Amino acid sequence: MADTLTLSPNPENKCFGCGGANDGGMKLTFTQDNARRRIVGKFVLGPRYQGGGGMGHGGIIAVLLDEAMGKVCRFRDARAVTAEMNVQYLKPVRVDEEITVEAFETDFKGRNIFQTGEIRNPAGEVLARGTARFVIVAPKSSAETTA
Repeated sequence: MADTLTLSPNPENKCFGCGGANDGGMKLTFTQDNARRRIVGKFVLGPRYQGGGGMGHGGIIAVLLDEAMGKVCRFRDARAVTAEMNVQYLKPVRVDEEITVEAFETDFKGRNIFQTGEIRNPAGEVLARGTARFVIVAPKSSAETTA
């Protein structure tokens, strides 16, 4: 397996965050870092996703964290859904500068995968942090694992 894998939007997926078939969606691309078992994305949100004053909308910040943490389930070869998620909005997320979104697993119990995600600015300051519990609903098929 390669050290990293690019997770581009699937043209048949209608997901708001990462799908390629949703005209109003974000079409997010992430990198799967297999060596560190982390999911990483770099984005400039742009004015479309602002809540006001050039800052990212809180719901969009939650979407970014949920998408990154959801992709961490790939390391378990599992299809899982968000069961709980908590977001700490620590500092404003500007829509005109690049941010880094990074997520990783913190625990695994039964069908539950616990994860943390962070959004950082170019200086490395944590702007938002999410924690979540994902519940495995099915194993991934080999076709889904490569998509």
